[in-house]
Amino acid sequence: MRVVIVTESFPPDVNGVAHCALQTARHLVDRGHAPLVVAPAPAPGSKAAAALAPCPVVHVPSLPLPGYPQVRVALPSRRLAAALLAHQADIVHLASPFILGVRGMAAAARLSLPAVAVYQTDLAGYARTYVGAGEAAAWRRIRSVHAAADRTLAPSSASQADLEAHGVPRVHLWRRGVDTVRFRPDLRDDALRRELAPNGELIVGYVGRLAPEKQIELLSGVCGLPGVRVVIVGDGPSGPGLAEALPGAVFLGRRGGDDLARIFASLDIFAHTGPFETFCQTVQEAMASGVPVVAPAAGGPLDLVDHGRTGLLVPPRDADAVTEAVRTLAADQGLRTAYGAAARATVEGRTWAAIGDQLIAHYEAVLQARRPAVAA
Repeated sequence: MRVVIVTESFPPDVNGVAHCALQTARHLVDRGHAPLVVAPAPAPGSKAAAALAPCPVVHVPSLPLPGYPQVRVALPSRRLAAALLAHQADIVHLASPFILGVRGMAAAARLSLPAVAVYQTDLAGYARTYVGAGEAAAWRRIRSVHAAADRTLAPSSASQADLEAHGVPRVHLWRRGVDTVRFRPDLRDDALRRELAPNGELIVGYVGRLAPEKQIELLSGVCGLPGVRVVIVGDGPSGPGLAEALPGAVFLGRRGGDDLARIFASLDIFAHTGPFETFCQTVQEAMASGVPVVAPAAGGPLDLVDHGRTGLLVPPRDADAVTEAVRTLAADQGLRTAYGAAARATVEGRTWAAIGDQLIAHYEAVLQARRPAVAA
């Protein structure tokens, strides 16, 4: 089938939406389908992503989001509708639709094309974090675009429940895959560990965007634990403030690929603090690396972390609870080892190929429902 993936973000961007869109395009090509990606143009001077893209990519003019230049916002353009027509799309895949995706939904409706909308970003939570209001408006926009789609795919049971509670119809569960070949326990690197923790400290890591909604400052108490070194991987607008909020932490900046996999495997504990995760891919990558996880009991981590078996879930926004969970794991190497082994075993079947085939089945169900009934 011919699929147009309209995504709010695509490599060289580094985030969950971009990564999932890339993996989707790769899998469609691997299965003999013909995808086309439509995405905001990257920042001038960005590293070329052509080598990463397994299919043609149409870039729509974009501008940086004020106050958060790492995020590009698509401008109005005729390229989107032209791409749908030129590609002769059978179905439109809307990845985290909010700006470009809304236009993609409108274009698909004008052309009578079926659309699948993939919910990936807790925009209502972001509205609370950044402006202290606007949650109701965010949900109205989410409901409007997703209600127009033939099917909405939610990445977790918590997200599915949120969408249904806010009146979004036709919601189905579609989780995310993880690269268990790239992320694996045997990449643990003693030389890297000595570099990060020269006094043999236990290493607690966070990987992700450094942004207010991630609430990484909740790791401040962990920084004060004796014999513990906090390592932060990622970049974003909160970086400068976190350097002060997390005394003694090591900031490695943005990392990717095999380098990131080596860092994951070299951690003793992975700690995620953001309460607004619709899925939380970095938790899965830590689990694939055989690392026990501490995460908030909210959103995606509720599905990913089996409390007391693969990690520990803590109340959201509770710095003391995060600190105590890390303290518990830090004091018991046997517990860390058992949790890490169980975490790896839990995700071994969650390959992108398996998840991609589930997505194709969703496409086929939508196309089947659109076909006119055949008279008996």
